[in-house]
Amino acid sequence: MKIFLACPAPPRSRKGNRVTALRWARILRSLGHRLTVGQQFDGGSHDLLIALHARRSHEAVRDYRQLEPQGPLVVALTGTDLYRDIHSSRQAQLSLEWADRLVVLQPCGRDELPVRLRGKVRVIYQSARPTPVLSAKSQRCFDVCMLGHLRHEKDPFRTALALRLLPAASRICVLHAGQALTPAMAAQARKLASRDPRYHWLGEVPRWRARRLLARSHLLVLSSRMEGGANVVSEALVDGVPILASAISGSVGLLGADYPGFFPVGDTAALARLLRRAESDPKFYERLTTWCQRLAPRFKPAHGREAWAKLLVELSKGKH
Repeated sequence: MKIFLACPAPPRSRKGNRVTALRWARILRSLGHRLTVGQQFDGGSHDLLIALHARRSHEAVRDYRQLEPQGPLVVALTGTDLYRDIHSSRQAQLSLEWADRLVVLQPCGRDELPVRLRGKVRVIYQSARPTPVLSAKSQRCFDVCMLGHLRHEKDPFRTALALRLLPAASRICVLHAGQALTPAMAAQARKLASRDPRYHWLGEVPRWRARRLLARSHLLVLSSRMEGGANVVSEALVDGVPILASAISGSVGLLGADYPGFFPVGDTAALARLLRRAESDPKFYERLTTWCQRLAPRFKPAHGREAWAKLLVELSKGKH
């Protein structure tokens, strides 16, 4: 098939949408399809459009539908789609209506959609390859990693604030990689780092370095207010790094409702307690690790490849 994959993030962007688009492009090419990735639909003849983001890729969806009224169309839903835009944006809602299939990144995403549209939904977990371990984890510090751009949806400073509640004897060191999307966010990160030497804001780093940082860490914290199915969760799981996460739908769908590493959104004290427990209680840390190891096979590349292959067979047989 000749496929156009619409992605709102520009080339060379390190944002999650672009990471997802490039990963899916590799999978689809490995299945023998021809791929074009772009921010705007190119108006060419394509057998399928995959639009990443219902609202931000709506123009591509609209243009493709006008050119190919019966052409197969897949819309993949991000966190801001599921937990904000589809409830308020007419453009996002039209993308849902026009799509033949709706891809969500974890099963709880289906619950955000109107019942009449849930039959279109297919769950495709984000896949990731393990990072080669080049050095051992630190024995001196208990390294906690945060990966993500500094923006409101990520609640990016929750872990830095939790550090203030830890005892002086704690060996926790927070390594935070991500671009500040506003000057105010950058100023806040620098201020927190100057006040607490245990918090290190690294700014934006190359993807390979971010993956190595994650693989060498003892723990990942995902404090987001909103996620559709975070790439970094998949990456942590395949790298054997346990996770503490805010109890939002997007993370519950990936880790399971009974996962012991959840804390309420925005609850600094609860996060501090979990951090201290993970650092000081070997049995709790082992419980987190074992749970994550059990989930890891679900996120191997072979599973993502199989899910996309199955979806494309459905579409090619006219089941849309």
